[in-house]
Amino acid sequence: MDTFYISHGSPTLCIDEAIPARHFLKAWQDKSFCPRPTAILVVSGHWDTPVPSVNVIAGRNETIHDFYNFPKQMYELKYPAPGAPELAKRVKELLMASGFKRVDEDRKRGLDHGAWVPLMLMYPEADIPVCQLSVQSDRDGTYHYNLGKVLAPLKEEGVLIMGSGSATHNLRFILPRNSPVPSWALDFDTWLKNALLEERYEDVNHWDEKAPCAKMAHPWPDHFYPLHVAMGAAAENAKAKLVHHSWDMGTLSYASYQFTAATS
Repeated sequence: MDTFYISHGSPTLCIDEAIPARHFLKAWQDKSFCPRPTAILVVSGHWDTPVPSVNVIAGRNETIHDFYNFPKQMYELKYPAPGAPELAKRVKELLMASGFKRVDEDRKRGLDHGAWVPLMLMYPEADIPVCQLSVQSDRDGTYHYNLGKVLAPLKEEGVLIMGSGSATHNLRFILPRNSPVPSWALDFDTWLKNALLEERYEDVNHWDEKAPCAKMAHPWPDHFYPLHVAMGAAAENAKAKLVHHSWDMGTLSYASYQFTAATS
């Protein structure tokens, strides 16, 4: 099973036909990016905790509408995917065995929009069990890359590991639709693409030092670290592939990547 980083951009992705990334995600199953997973582990930029945390849900996941002042219809959308308590406990087991001293279990939290917005387009039947794993934005890229490496065995168990964030994410500089992409966003996005396709993963781990306009592209790293987890889970020498690229609102890159483990 390959791993993926999906740029979910704006929450309106769930309703706005004018966003190109919506059509990319709706074609997910037709394009056969991966076999049908036994379960899905989503690392979302919208769940940020002091220590790694998993949601352990025995029934159906609640749909969390964690956004404000959006169209009413968005608050009526539901994505009642089954929880994946066995996967959650497996994630905790792997992390604890690798040296993480504490992994919290949240038995109430459902799916935030970083999870359900892309998933409702990718797997609209909502019939695949889903578990979420949090990020720790006070740590760095290498930490999240190493966290991802620990999760690599899940791929052999049919689990789709999906990081969900945004390749660029500075909400202070959102522009009107069809605005030209400013140089800072384009420079960072281009650097990221080249670094990934050239397998310069150490540079990506140290993005805040290596990338141009890093702090403009990501004033807070929560939407970027899911990429490091997906990258790490693919294992060393993995091949990165740009599977979608588009812009919206001037500064939001929807660049999304697939990571394929190297064959021996």
